[in-house]
Amino acid sequence: MATVSVAGADVHYERTGSGPVLVLVHGTGSGGAEINWGRTAPRFTADHTVVTPDLSGADRTTDDGGPLTVEGLAAQVVAVIEDAADGPVDLLGFSMGAPVSAAVAALRPDLVRRLVLVAGWAHTDGDEYLRNLLTLWQDLGVSDPASFGRSVAMTGFSREFLNTVGREGVEALIPNMPPTPGTLRHVALDLGVDIRALLPRITAETLVIGCTRDATVPVENSRALHAAITGSGYAEIDAGHVAFFEKEDEFVQLVGGFVQAA
Repeated sequence: MATVSVAGADVHYERTGSGPVLVLVHGTGSGGAEINWGRTAPRFTADHTVVTPDLSGADRTTDDGGPLTVEGLAAQVVAVIEDAADGPVDLLGFSMGAPVSAAVAALRPDLVRRLVLVAGWAHTDGDEYLRNLLTLWQDLGVSDPASFGRSVAMTGFSREFLNTVGREGVEALIPNMPPTPGTLRHVALDLGVDIRALLPRITAETLVIGCTRDATVPVENSRALHAAITGSGYAEIDAGHVAFFEKEDEFVQLVGGFVQAA
């Protein structure tokens, strides 16, 4: 466990494994890195030093509680990279972490060797479905916390996966992302995402991964990210938004093959 201070925030991160550094940036939710990467990160530690930061809004990072921006969270990732690594890293961002990681690669190309963007998007106002879903989450977070959790679980996973785990499994998923103040700060940031001007500045070798059954950030957003990043590669996983949970082996093989390429 380590902490780095940046712009008034004490940013927590963990560093495990050995080898080239792979930084995993979490998505929306105050559970932060642990809820996203707790199960999957160990799959990479045999070949990589895995660094998992908790961005502002996550429980283990403290700040002033104010509004968040993509650039502000990108600065936190930059600070973690500079503190935890001796040179350029492989950087992976999931969901909210995708625009944040893209911003890091655009603003500090010296720090990013390879970039992976999973279930991400460039511009919230460009997708009325996404804008309305996030607005619904914002409203439910205040008025109906139980329904907030149910909506997140329902859209975070594919219908097929939900039916596979059954009622007991689905009910167990619902408390994983409660509408804490930190989570709602993330949702507010998500509503304002617009990194279109940064995407042409990305020079790192990039892989964009879309999720074909994604009911949170529809896969068309990943396809648009790929189209906007010159020279990027693209792959799809037949899963819902949290593809590394539904199709963990496929996700690990896809990401591992990309970051280990010569």
